Amino acid sequence: MSHPTPHALSWHDNGVPFSDQFDDPFYSVDNGLEETRHVFLGGNDLPARFQDGFHIAELGFGTGLNLLAAAQAWQASGIQGTLQFTSFEAFPLYLEAARRAHANFPEVAGLAAELAPLWSGDDRVDLGWLKVHIIAGDARSSLPAWGRQADAWFLDGFSPAKNPELWGGDLMRSVGRQTAPGGTCATYTAAGFVRRALEAGGFKIERVPGFGRKRHMTRGVKK
Repeated sequence: MSHPTPHALSWHDNGVPFSDQFDDPFYSVDNGLEETRHVFLGGNDLPARFQDGFHIAELGFGTGLNLLAAAQAWQASGIQGTLQFTSFEAFPLYLEAARRAHANFPEVAGLAAELAPLWSGDDRVDLGWLKVHIIAGDARSSLPAWGRQADAWFLDGFSPAKNPELWGGDLMRSVGRQTAPGGTCATYTAAGFVRRALEAGGFKIERVPGFGRKRHMTRGVKK
C-alpha cells in the first residue's frame, strides 16, 4: 500500500496521539480501547452478530485500534471461520507511530504485532481467521468504487466539524448503499447533519448514550 501523505501528529502527555492535521485526538483521552468497545462494538451489537464471513468496514483507520478491538472480540467469541475487515484511510500512520499508540494497550499487543505489516506498507494481511484490507486514498472516490457490502460500519473519521469531507451526505449515502440488508453502523458523533445523512442513506437512526465525556453517539440499522 502506498503512503503518499503520512499523517502529521503530536503526542499528549498521557500518550494519546493527536492529529495536527485535523486538530483532534485519534481516540478518547479517557480510554481509547474502551471507547472502541462501547461505540463500535456495542453500537453494532457485536460480538453477538458475529458469524463466519462477517464483514466490518470502516471510515478512518487511524491507529488501527478499532481493528484490534474487533479482532480480539472475534477471538474471544469462539466463532469458527473468518472475520473480514476493510478500512478506508487517506492519511495513514507509519509503524513507529502505530507502535507508540498501541503501547497504551498491552492487552492487544500480540494482535498488533501480527498485524504490523499494515503499518509497514502492506495493504492486505491474511491470518486465516482474519482478513484485512486497507484502501488508501480519499474515501469519497474509493468507497463508491469498492463494490462490496459490509455487515457493520465503524464511522470513525475525525470530528465532523474539523473533517467534514468524511461525513458528507454523498459519502453517507454510499455507506448506506454498501451495507447489507439488516446491517448496521455506529459512530461516536451525534451531529444532526450526520444523522440526517445516514437516514437519507437508508438507515433507521437512533441517538444513544456516548462514551466518557460524550453525552450521545449514533447507531443505525439498514432498513
